[in-house]
Amino acid sequence: MNKAYRHNSKVERVTRTRQEAKNHYDRLSGWYDLLTDRSERKSRDLGLKLLRLREGQKALVIGFGTGHGVLALAAVVGETGKVFGLDLSEGMLEVARERVLVAGLADRVELQCGDATALPFAAEFFDAIFMSFTLELFDTPEIPVVLRECRRVLKAGGRICIVAMSRQGKERLMVKLYEWAHRRMPSYVDCRPIYVREAIEQAGFQVVDVINNSIWGLPVEIVKAEKLGGKERETKVHLQ
Repeated sequence: MNKAYRHNSKVERVTRTRQEAKNHYDRLSGWYDLLTDRSERKSRDLGLKLLRLREGQKALVIGFGTGHGVLALAAVVGETGKVFGLDLSEGMLEVARERVLVAGLADRVELQCGDATALPFAAEFFDAIFMSFTLELFDTPEIPVVLRECRRVLKAGGRICIVAMSRQGKERLMVKLYEWAHRRMPSYVDCRPIYVREAIEQAGFQVVDVINNSIWGLPVEIVKAEKLGGKERETKVHLQ
């Protein structure tokens, strides 16, 4: 049994439909920050910093939610850059657009609803892609499809940073409890830990940096990778 198959066999499946997911996050959009932002913020901010976006570049945020990551990157790209965002939920889109307008950054941000398994962007369009607590929302067979789409729209040498709950390492009680809740209440606990780094590598990216963190006692991997096209680098691994 190869590594990819062994890992996939351990990852819980996502059984709710796209429409069910959209309806769920539409309902949560007004409360999402109150419920989750405090716990997700540290890992998200570490990932945004690790991405090292520069002025004048174009970036894509997949699963932008209430827009915190979009705002952070829009502040970095300046007037000559642009940040695009894609999210399944219209409710999240409304909240994020309002946040961007209040911040006065609407001229450098473009947000839309869509599905990351078929990104509505041209090949080699972006310098960078950011995804925080989003990849683990996709069913196991969809994860490589999303990552292939990311690779398609990235420029050669472009980088991607993914923050996600991780199944890496030894079995943990909190992981088992979370997976149990996911099996019992798939419409509410609709994500689950995945093998983050392995999925990114299998999609053809070169992993260059990894930060291991945690949320609610669950392991989190913050993985930065590049689309091959330049000199390969040695991977760095950090513990938080």
